[in-house]
Amino acid sequence: MAEINSPLTESSRLQWIDAARGLAILGIFMVNAPAFNAPFFLYGGEDEFWTSSLDQSVQVIIDIFFQASFYTLFSFLFGFGMQIIINKLIDKQMDVRILLFRRLTILIGFGFIHAFFIWHGDILLSYGIIGLLLLLFINTTNRTLLYWAFGLLLIPVLIYTWLLYMVKDQLNTYNLGAVNQAFTNYGQGTIVDIWQQNYQDWIYANGFIGFIFLAFGLLPLFLLGMLIARKKWLHNVNQHASILKRLWLVTLLIFIVFKAGPHLYGNPAWFSYAQDSVGGSASALFYLVSITLAFQKGLLAKLLLPFIYVGRMSLTNYLSQSIICFILFYSVGFGLYGKISPIGSVGIVLVIFSLQVVLSKEWIKRYRFGPMEWVWRRLMYGEKLPNKRERKEVEQG
Repeated sequence: MAEINSPLTESSRLQWIDAARGLAILGIFMVNAPAFNAPFFLYGGEDEFWTSSLDQSVQVIIDIFFQASFYTLFSFLFGFGMQIIINKLIDKQMDVRILLFRRLTILIGFGFIHAFFIWHGDILLSYGIIGLLLLLFINTTNRTLLYWAFGLLLIPVLIYTWLLYMVKDQLNTYNLGAVNQAFTNYGQGTIVDIWQQNYQDWIYANGFIGFIFLAFGLLPLFLLGMLIARKKWLHNVNQHASILKRLWLVTLLIFIVFKAGPHLYGNPAWFSYAQDSVGGSASALFYLVSITLAFQKGLLAKLLLPFIYVGRMSLTNYLSQSIICFILFYSVGFGLYGKISPIGSVGIVLVIFSLQVVLSKEWIKRYRFGPMEWVWRRLMYGEKLPNKRERKEVEQG
């Protein structure tokens, strides 16, 4: 096997992609923290429990600017990164399908442990399983990627939104029994109770139909990420500046209409799938293009530097957030489940993320990869992968 130290060497890294990945980690955490703290995201009823105007305003802000925006951004970056790896493997005449299959299988393993023992809202297991479908698109044309991406994104939205509208009067309910059970098991239960509830919640969110809809949400973004990586719009920014500026404007308009617009007429439940799928995808691309263009300006690039450190260690930081929340909220730790308001969750997120920025910066000074990133690459390539930097690199860093 040809020697390869990294799918993307440090000298060729796109800093704005790392920054976008770091921003996605913050955005995902902003949504995950309140979902880790209470069962309302799955079973409804938040308006009955969080009744203050401040809490409800925070929920609206999270719904518009964070919900469905950052796991979709991460999905796009996942596809983008997969295409970069494909290009590297082809250049080195390595077996693309076998190595990608191994990479995704390892991710599935990480996700399985994370989903069932730490956090039912895991995305790694879903990314790994749905990502296997990308093996079918390695040699397809750009046009095929585009048609499949928009077809998978828009057709289910039209059908499912129509179906939800037909039963709109039955949607504004919540499962009080499930809410109370989650409060009991996560807030007062043993570790076995927590794992059983975790499993139940994962099955509820990712049953057969739920997983199909999840695939419709993730796979189009994977494919769009692959397409833009092929086009190199985010590699050669100055060359494609006019395209990126038009994309920025279009996605901003869709973002406003689909994400903020529904709140002008009561944010109806029947429109939620379209809001998340179309609005979330548009907002994700808007954030990505905004960061890419901002990085071409010196001052703005400096302001975004903290996100680079976190983005370089995105897998490690994502998993560590879950471990910290497990300890904070569940009964085997500090037992804060159901006791933190939405504004309190925002505060927790900002404190923990700030610490991750500092720790990630210090780690990257000394090591080429984050701990989990190193393990992932080591298992994927099956060969020695040095991680610690030489003294000269540390001094220069």
